[in-house]
Amino acid sequence: MEKNYSFVYKHYDSLEEMTSADRELVLRAKDACDSAYAPYSDFRVGAAARLRSGKIITGSNQESEVYPAGVCAERSLLFHHQSHYKDDPIAVMAIASKPDPRECYPCGICRQVLADTEKRQASPIRVIMAGREGATEVESARDLLPFLFQL
Repeated sequence: MEKNYSFVYKHYDSLEEMTSADRELVLRAKDACDSAYAPYSDFRVGAAARLRSGKIITGSNQESEVYPAGVCAERSLLFHHQSHYKDDPIAVMAIASKPDPRECYPCGICRQVLADTEKRQASPIRVIMAGREGATEVESARDLLPFLFQL
């Protein structure tokens, strides 16, 4: 039996096309790149999330000499959220990188952890993946991983 999977996403050619709240979140993600520790890849990634309460939290990637002991910005943020704000669900997350010639998409592990977080908080996380000029947005992290791992 053949089946079809599709999802809707938004693309912004310019960050100016976004709402001011979403643009602020993208800028906070770009700022979070400055706290990244990436001496090996020189690819700094930042993530910012707006919680349901309106509070914004950030995370950045952290590399280690003992690869793969590092952690991506998204998981850095998500694990911090679970430890400190688990009763205040994430509404939206923005991801950005430096350098930023193209949009920054989460790796497979981060996509799974984002989907796990949605399941745990019982609400979707809108994800904005930003580049230098524009961004792509999905309404749920689940859209980024159609065949997620489930126990």
